[in-house]
Amino acid sequence: MGKVVQVPEGGLHDEADQRAYETGNFDLDGDLPDVPQKHGRASWHSGGSLPLRLMGAQWAYKALDRDSSPGRRLTVTGAELGEMTVMTSRGKATVPAWLFTLKGYDAPLKRAAVIPSKLPESPIKPAGRTSTDVLAPLGGLVRVTAAGRSVTVVANHGSCDDGPTVNVLETRNSVVLSAATIGTREGACTSEMRGERLTVRLDRPTGNRILLDAFAGRPVPYSKWPKTSPGWS
Repeated sequence: MGKVVQVPEGGLHDEADQRAYETGNFDLDGDLPDVPQKHGRASWHSGGSLPLRLMGAQWAYKALDRDSSPGRRLTVTGAELGEMTVMTSRGKATVPAWLFTLKGYDAPLKRAAVIPSKLPESPIKPAGRTSTDVLAPLGGLVRVTAAGRSVTVVANHGSCDDGPTVNVLETRNSVVLSAATIGTREGACTSEMRGERLTVRLDRPTGNRILLDAFAGRPVPYSKWPKTSPGWS
């Protein structure tokens, strides 16, 4: 549910390197190793683990190298298999990661090396359209605070309303988020979908509770680049 790529400890050197990272401007100047084994293991800090397939360093690198535009590029000179901590729907977990060596950096750039499990069937039906026709799908999860007392999500809305709102229903095992649009405006409307960040405050920390989208009846995916694949563990 969180970032599958983590920049070197201490951050990137300057704005040019940050743009290169965000746009996916990378160069490879060296050899990348083969996968030493087929499977790795995600281990949750709260207990329990799950075996998952490992991706190769080449595959992980290609997920980073997404662009060839002019400007600064980050140069990868090698990689080794290590570990990183990621946020999942079941709390923090330690997973195998490719530690990419970047030219000019002492600390590595980390990329999770496990392939997420497929998303299971939802235990509920999606709400879809309602009689008021205002319920809307969430655009994704942006951030969970360190204390877990609030979450920031992208809520979608159109060009002829007063914006989005997000309601929350907290249960023992889940946090259900219901996004909707507020009001309507008269006149001609364009058809684009707009996304707006909204922060929802919770009565208690998220903990190991799963975040669900009421419209879709599914976990809320992480929305910031680099995204996770369409699966959650």
